[in-house]
Amino acid sequence: MTELADLIARRIRVAGPLTVAEFMTEAMQHPRLGYYATRDPLGAAGDFITAPEVSQVFGELIGLWCADVWTQMGRPDPVLLVELGPGRGTLMADALRALAVAPDFRRALRVHLVETSPALRALQARTLATATPTWHEHLDAVPAGPLLLVANEFLDALPIRQFERHGGGWHERRVGLSPDTSALAFALDPAPSPPATLIPPRLGAAAEGSVAEVRPAALGLADALARRLARDGGAALFIDYGHGESACGDTLQAVRRHRTHPVLEAPGSADLTAHVDFEAFAGAARAAGARTFGPVAQGSFLRALGIELRARQLIANASAETGVAISGAARRLIDADQMGTLFKVLALTHPDLPVPAGFPAGESP
Repeated sequence: MTELADLIARRIRVAGPLTVAEFMTEAMQHPRLGYYATRDPLGAAGDFITAPEVSQVFGELIGLWCADVWTQMGRPDPVLLVELGPGRGTLMADALRALAVAPDFRRALRVHLVETSPALRALQARTLATATPTWHEHLDAVPAGPLLLVANEFLDALPIRQFERHGGGWHERRVGLSPDTSALAFALDPAPSPPATLIPPRLGAAAEGSVAEVRPAALGLADALARRLARDGGAALFIDYGHGESACGDTLQAVRRHRTHPVLEAPGSADLTAHVDFEAFAGAARAAGARTFGPVAQGSFLRALGIELRARQLIANASAETGVAISGAARRLIDADQMGTLFKVLALTHPDLPVPAGFPAGESP
């Protein structure tokens, strides 16, 4: 048993089984032994690869999207450019480089990064040294003012709670200890759980044995961010994988070295994520005063922003081998059998802003 697994087991013996959200928080955020405290998880040598690591064009297009929305906002100066969970800083670096064509926006923006991992903060500091970013533990620590916020693969890592449908009620799934081996094991609350009121109403008639997931931290973020956008102005862009409409399903997964890993095995050594419920997130944002657009498929969003044209421009000045790599990276981001449809894009904006680039007219339902 690893040191973190032993600490979790001791906590369970003292206080009883943990919710799945509590387990995820320990595994990912423990200040000394948690996943984010101990490693750089990105790239071929890590556990997974995100879109900014696939192609520089991804971050470039996001930067230009922000510049376009800034113009729609009336070009406030200063404006806060905020990223949640910036990874190595790759997306932000690519976005800022692309803003050479928008010098007024580049001068007006102030970079703020919301990051809890000391290891990743160190990488971001090197990547973004010339951007003089300011770091924060939480979004509520970012100063007031108009903002443009970007979050790529941030929501999927926020802790979830899981419930199973039995006897007409929802019973919370917890992490306890196996009576035979004392290893970490899933268990169910014997009685229906009051927190199940968070489950979307459309899932109320789910079949026996169905699993529903809720993400209270995401709903709280949607509420706080929407209120801020309505008060201070601006927009937020969320790119993540998940479902456009609330649906049942056990989507909790662990990934280690680019392969699936048992969720409860060696906590702190693998990335834990679950699909984003975009319908629930957007609904919470609208209830708090923001407009929402999407979600749309990542492929269609990037095509609308001009990814294919930008890839051709890069290929024109590249060697044949590099050109093949550039084309392949773009296809990975937009093709339906790769990241193009699994990943989705949702925008939140101040109520008075028009439809942002990349989205069809009309708000999400």
